[in-house]
Amino acid sequence: MRYFVTGEQQRKSLLNALVLMFLGYIALLWVSNGMMYFHHMDLTPGSVIAYYLGSEEQFTQPRSYQGMLEVSHFHLFSMGMLIVTLTHLMLMTEFSVRLKIWLSSLTYLSALADEAGGWLVRFIDPVFAYFKIAAFLLLEFSLAALLIVVIGALIRARVQMRQSSSH
Repeated sequence: MRYFVTGEQQRKSLLNALVLMFLGYIALLWVSNGMMYFHHMDLTPGSVIAYYLGSEEQFTQPRSYQGMLEVSHFHLFSMGMLIVTLTHLMLMTEFSVRLKIWLSSLTYLSALADEAGGWLVRFIDPVFAYFKIAAFLLLEFSLAALLIVVIGALIRARVQMRQSSSH
C-alpha cells in the first residue's frame, strides 16, 4: 500500500493493474450483494418483514436465531475485511482527509447497520424494516463510492504514468 504514498504507483504499472483487477472483482461482489438482497426481498417494508418474520402466504418460516447468528458471524468478518481493504486503498489516494474520514465512517456504520437491521426486524419490532432498507441502500452506495474513488485514483495514476513516459 505504500506505493500510493511514495508515488511508486507512477512506476509500478503491474501493481496498479493488479489492484484495478482486484477492484473489478470487488465490483462483481458488490453486484452479487445487491442480487442476493433482491433475491430474498425488495425495497418494501412488507418484503423485509416477510423475510425475517416468515409469511403464511409464502409458506416461509421466521429466520432462526442460529441461522441469523451464522450469517452475522460470516458477514461481520467478511464485510470488515472488505471495508478495511477498500478504505485502506482510499486512504492512500490524493482525496481530501475530510472525504476519507466521512466515506470510511459512513461505510463502516452502514455495514453494521445493515447487519443489525435484520436482527432488529426479527427480534425487536417489524418497524425496523425501514431501517434495514435504508442501511442496505446506504451500504451499497458507500461501497460504490469507495470503488469509484479508488478506481478513479488508479486510472488517473495510469494516465499520468503514460503521459510522463511519452514526454
